[in-house]
Parts: sequence; C-alpha cells; structure tokens
Amino acid sequence: MVKPSSLLKPVALTRIPGRYLAHQESLPKLPVPPLKQTCDRYLAALEPIVDSEMLKNTQELVKEFQAQGGVGDRLQKGLEHRSRKTDNWLSDWWLQTAYLDYRLPVVVHSSPGVCVLCCSETLPIEYLGGKMLCMNQYYQVLCSCRIPGIKSDSVVNYALNKRPPSHITVVHNYQFFVLDVYNSDGTTLTVDQLYIQLEKIWNSSLQTNKEPIGILTSNHRNSWGKAYANLIKDKTNKESVRAIQKSIFTVCLDAPMPRVSDEMYRTRAAVQMLHGGGSRWNSGNRWFDKTLQFIIGEDGTCGVIYEHAPAEGPPIVALIDHVVEYTKKSEMVRTPMVPLPMPKKLRFNITPEIKRDIEEAKQNMNIMVHDLDMKVIVFSHFGKNVPKSYKMSPDAFIQVALQLAYYRTYKRCCATYESASLRMFKLGRTDTIRSATSDSANFVKTMDDPVKQVCSVAIRGQAIDRHLLGLKLQAIEDLSALPDIFMDTSFAVANHYNLSTSQVPAKTDCVMCFGPVVPDGYGVCYNPMEEHINFAVSAFNSCADTNAARMVQALEDALVDMKTLLDQTPKAKL
Repeated sequence: MVKPSSLLKPVALTRIPGRYLAHQESLPKLPVPPLKQTCDRYLAALEPIVDSEMLKNTQELVKEFQAQGGVGDRLQKGLEHRSRKTDNWLSDWWLQTAYLDYRLPVVVHSSPGVCVLCCSETLPIEYLGGKMLCMNQYYQVLCSCRIPGIKSDSVVNYALNKRPPSHITVVHNYQFFVLDVYNSDGTTLTVDQLYIQLEKIWNSSLQTNKEPIGILTSNHRNSWGKAYANLIKDKTNKESVRAIQKSIFTVCLDAPMPRVSDEMYRTRAAVQMLHGGGSRWNSGNRWFDKTLQFIIGEDGTCGVIYEHAPAEGPPIVALIDHVVEYTKKSEMVRTPMVPLPMPKKLRFNITPEIKRDIEEAKQNMNIMVHDLDMKVIVFSHFGKNVPKSYKMSPDAFIQVALQLAYYRTYKRCCATYESASLRMFKLGRTDTIRSATSDSANFVKTMDDPVKQVCSVAIRGQAIDRHLLGLKLQAIEDLSALPDIFMDTSFAVANHYNLSTSQVPAKTDCVMCFGPVVPDGYGVCYNPMEEHINFAVSAFNSCADTNAARMVQALEDALVDMKTLLDQTPKAKL
C-alpha cells in the first residue's frame, strides 16, 4: 500500500466538524471598537506624522464626527448592526476593497514571494497567547484561484467540491501540464512516481514556446480582465484555463536566471520568486492568479509566490515549514510497477488579438521588473535572542529600529503599517499596527525614551484602521455624503504608508518579500531567527528619494546601535 501524503490530504476533506475546523464556531466575533476610543487613538497616531496646524484642523473634524447623534454615531450603529448579522463585519468588505477591487497588477503590488534561504493527518490548531486562532485561511490556499474581471475580480475554490481536484499543474518553458497526484484508490503518487512524471514533463518541453500565455496574468487587472474574456471564448483555451484554476497548486520549473555574485544571490532569488525576472526569463512561467505556486530553479533556488486575496503570510510559511519538515523524512514505501500515463499538456489557441495582449503584458512586466529595487540580507550580528534577553519583544525591537533608520535617512517620521493578525476572531484577517507613535518619535530623536508596545491593541481587534475603513464603507453603503474626516488631508497622510512592513516568522530559514504600497515608500518584510534576522527591503527605482540598499544599511546600523544602547544600560533600569 502507498502511504497517503499528509501535505495533500486536507484537499480531500469536506467541511464537516472535525479536529481541523471543530473550534471555528467557538471563536469570538471581531468586535466593533468604541467610536470615541478609535477617534482618540486616531488623533494620537497623527501626532508624530502631521504638523500642528493640520492636527488642530483634524481635531475639530473628529470632535464634530463623534458628537452624540452625529454622523459618526449613526455610522457606528450601522456597523454594530452589521456585526450582529454577520460572522465577521469586516471580512467580506476587506476581501473586496483590499484585493478584488484593486486593479494594479498582483505582481509586485499584491502577491508576496517567499525565498527559501536553506534548503489521516490534519493541521494542528494554532494558538497565540493561549487563544485558538481561526484556521479558515488554510482551506482557502489549495485548489483555489483568482478570476479576473473587467472592474472587479473574484476568487473560486474547488476544494469543497464533491470530487475535489486530484491534480496539480506544472509549467516548464511556458508550457502547462496536468499532473495527477492521486491514484484511483485515493492514495498519492510516491516520490519516485512524481520524479518520473516530472521528468516526462521536462523532456517533452525542452523548447521554449514562443507565446508565454501565463504572462497575461501579470498585467493590470482591467486589461487582463478584458483579455481573459477574449481568451476563454475558445473552448480549448477555456478548458486549459479551468484545469489550471482547479489544480491543487502549480509547480513552476524555471529556466536558469542570470548569474550573480554570492552577495547578490539572495536578492536575485527573491525577485525570481516575486516576479520571475521579466519576459526574457521566467515571468511567463507562472499563472500569477493561482493562489499557491511552488518555484524551483535549475540551480536549486526554490520558494513560493502566492496570490494574496485568500490568505495572509503566516499560513503560507506554516505550509512551507510543513513541506520542509516532510521532505526530511525518508519515504518507506514501495513504488508500484504499473506505468503511469503521460501528463496531459494544456493547449492554447493563440489568435492575433491574444498575441497583442501577450506583447502588452510583456512590456508592462519588464517596466515593473526594471522599476523594482530589492535588497535581501541576512543580519548576522544577532537575532531574536538579544531582545529576548532584555525581556523585549523582538518584533517591537525591529519596528523601532525601522523607525530609527527612516528618521536618520529622512529626518522625519512617517506613517508606518505593520500587519497584525486578527485570527483570534472568526474569519479574521488583519488590522494595522501603527509603529510610528509619539513615543517612538521621541525615541528616535533622543535615543533614551522607553518604547511603547502597541501590538496587543491591534491583534485584539481594537486598532483604528479597519474600524475607520468600516465607518467609511458604511457611509458609502448608506449612500450618504462621505464625512469630512475622510476627506481631510491628515487622513490621506495617515494612509500613505512610506513604510509598509510585516513580520512573517518561520521555522524555515526563509524570508517573504513584497513591493512598496506607495511610489515613494519601502516594503519591508523580516523573519527573526534565533541568532540572525532575514530582511527583504524593496523600493522603486522611479523614485529618486528611495533606495533599498541605503535603507538596509541604515537598518543594520540602527539595530547595532540599539543593542549597544541596551548593553550600556544597567538591566535594573530597563
């Protein structure tokens, strides 16, 4: 008998109460924070990033907004009503506004890459601070895909079908194949069988196709939506696209990338995961709408890119940790002697119009590739062991170092976004930790004030950003005029995140990477290991004021200086 794979088994499950989802109904609902609390915290968040005149004007608007019986009070009641009648008042709105209505390409702007720097089971329920976390996102990762639309996208998930998909898709030299990974008796192929099937795919696709159909998925969403509608008019094309969308995940077998120095290897690997290197290299060797794509380069470079709409980073790196651990085990099974059929190649009929769409997508992808300024480093001076030895949160320590690095570079504080998980709540996604506070501003200016920890506020559903978004969307839903507080310059400044950051810790020595969220900003992701920290910092070359390498150097200096400060401070005073 062939042993079933623990990695792929969950896709065959149906949504019945069991160990995997048994706790879902017991999870609390995401609360709607009190209006006054959010207004007070909003004003506090503005203090370090706007001038006194702007702040004074906003204080007047906030006072008017939260007045008894005023517009804010009415919108708050609307949100509370929505909360009572839904499992999560935010989740559908967030999926739509943050992802499916977002029309820039998913490449660089939305989908993170993960670069691995080293090389009857169910998922155990996860906990944070002793509280169970929502496991729903794990069900959204496999057998799912984003579907482009003209004005808005959607996400389809085939995992819950009566007959869940039993195949993955493999792409090599821009050519897509269907690889069945289950036998008729429900067991999975052995490692040897998978190797044989992958080798068949490799040998039958040695010549690069002229038309990289997958690069269409990298284009602006409206352009891709129109091209998609045209593409699937053809029956053969429609069947091929459906096979990709339904697959458990996609494996991208990449062609060689340009050789670089050892120092630049990690950065080159990261951009290979994030965008593929451009149309000349591997950007056409993807289906960027696919939720999960494993990428393997000829030189052993490996990692993942995932489409962000269905899930956040932590479930993805948990899956990577699982895969890495699984591959360390030797497979003690006998490979059946029955020969397997050749994996089916997916065919596409390319019309002149589709060819033009491909050329447009190539050009736009190459512009994005040349504009992205990425730097991946391993900070080797210390890891999370140092802040922990001083009874400090490693994440808070790194966030303050980022504030210090930015202030030293630009002589000002900026709106800073750090993703905070809301998975303590049913169907919870994220809210924002605003790391730029009055206390952090004082610290970076003086290097001697205590650091305020703000993370716990966000993960307990009491942060301000999603609440303010909810109030704004409630006003739009009520077809009322948008309140002045949302038209205020301060609101625009507060949501212009020059630093967009995320801690994505993993057991595996890897780092996630993504692009900046504003033209003059930085994207910073980090994985604090015990004795080192992996950082990926991105910026845009089209902005003269930003530079990823310069920010990395400022960040390294800030971390070292903060450790020196701690070492010079008697522990009794900490």
